[in-house]
Amino acid sequence: MRYHQAIHDVPLIFEGCNEAVPQDIESELDGLLPRNLQRARLDLPDLPEREVVKHFVNLSQMNFGVDNGMYPLGSCTMKYNPKICDDISSLETVANMHPLQDASTMQGALALMFELEGMLCEIGGVDAVTLQPAAGAHGEFTGMHIVRAFHESKGEERHEVVLPDTAHGTNPASAAMVGYDVLDLPSKDGCVDLEALNAAVSDDTAAFMLTNPNTLGLFEKEVREIAGVVHDAGALLYYDGANLNAIMGKTSPGKMDFDIVHFNPHKTFATPHGGGGPGAGPVGVKKDLERFLPVPRIVRNEERFELDYDRPDSIGKVKVFYGNFAVLVRAYVYIKMHGGKGLERVSELAVLNSNYLKQGLTEMFDMPYGDLRKHEFVLSGKKLKERGLRTMDFAKRLLDYGFHAPTVYFPLIVEEALMIEPTETETKDTLDAFIEACGRILSESPDIVRSAPHNTARRRIDEVRAARDMILSWRSYREKTQSI
Repeated sequence: MRYHQAIHDVPLIFEGCNEAVPQDIESELDGLLPRNLQRARLDLPDLPEREVVKHFVNLSQMNFGVDNGMYPLGSCTMKYNPKICDDISSLETVANMHPLQDASTMQGALALMFELEGMLCEIGGVDAVTLQPAAGAHGEFTGMHIVRAFHESKGEERHEVVLPDTAHGTNPASAAMVGYDVLDLPSKDGCVDLEALNAAVSDDTAAFMLTNPNTLGLFEKEVREIAGVVHDAGALLYYDGANLNAIMGKTSPGKMDFDIVHFNPHKTFATPHGGGGPGAGPVGVKKDLERFLPVPRIVRNEERFELDYDRPDSIGKVKVFYGNFAVLVRAYVYIKMHGGKGLERVSELAVLNSNYLKQGLTEMFDMPYGDLRKHEFVLSGKKLKERGLRTMDFAKRLLDYGFHAPTVYFPLIVEEALMIEPTETETKDTLDAFIEACGRILSESPDIVRSAPHNTARRRIDEVRAARDMILSWRSYREKTQSI
């Protein structure tokens, strides 16, 4: 048996199939892994390099991503990302940085993060930003801890977080994870019902969580009034940055009187999104909340940058080290490349593309809650039910036409929802082709649509089983597929 070795002579990969682990390696593993976690035998496929390369190249060609087609997932902002951002984040000076280096040896990295914090402050209309959270939901989690710290500093114990039924999906989970009771607020015509909000908030309300525009793509025109109701109750107003792509350069959460905001650089600022990461979820706050931000804070002392841990009111660390650095580098490059006017143009094109696509699809589907949308819109596929079809059938058939499906069945207030976000990076030709594909699907036999997809590498997947019964190894995959 042969095996590859890494630095310090640690075995990495055994070559061969169905062979027992060598005795000397087994004794070495005893000091590293408990016996019950060690494999007695290795069951690896024994293949030539050529076959392995073919396998993974073929897999890459079967995948669908932002680089090979339109990916109109509503709320997720799956847009094309400029490759210069990837190139710069791959430079040795970025990729070879080590988080345990002394601050004196990473002045360039600290300067970049310090400047990025300032950029996000300006974009978000806030006074201070932490780059530490690892993703959007992690940013929400961090924001809710800041909410708790704020109220505790005033000697208050508030137990409730209010959010509308158009809230981004992770909002209630993030609030609940911090220990808050969650109160769901019914919408009125797709937007926040001010009367219902007035009735819902109380001395027990810690925060109201909102994104604007909301998940229907509607701009909450009464946002200042909403902020007044929340602040009069002594609560804080939290902004979910999932839909920031719609408003950059036009307005900001800070101008709308939000106290806390999280950003999604992996959506808005050029890191490929999806597949579980990597991401980033910087959190910005108004001045009176800055003292609660996670440590360390990046501070500038004359011409030197330092990491400041001396923040007694801080909620503490929320992630090891200082955040997902390569993601933050991509965001920095994207923002510097576009500039303020360029980011404003991004939002203008995102809104234009959304409304152009919506107009082309309105006659095919029902359009609840008004007309003009921002960066995304939600259709109802309830007409499909008259033909014995569901939104999921339609979404699967889109794959046969080369389009990834939009978000389906969310938000829940829309029956058979199709949530579509084309983003600013798609051309008019692509949008027209998407509209044409939708029309063709609606004219097809229900049996063809119901049994879709037909042209993909795999037919319709049991998505519930895929989520609940994960395949953890090649061996278990082989056993499962043989039993199907």
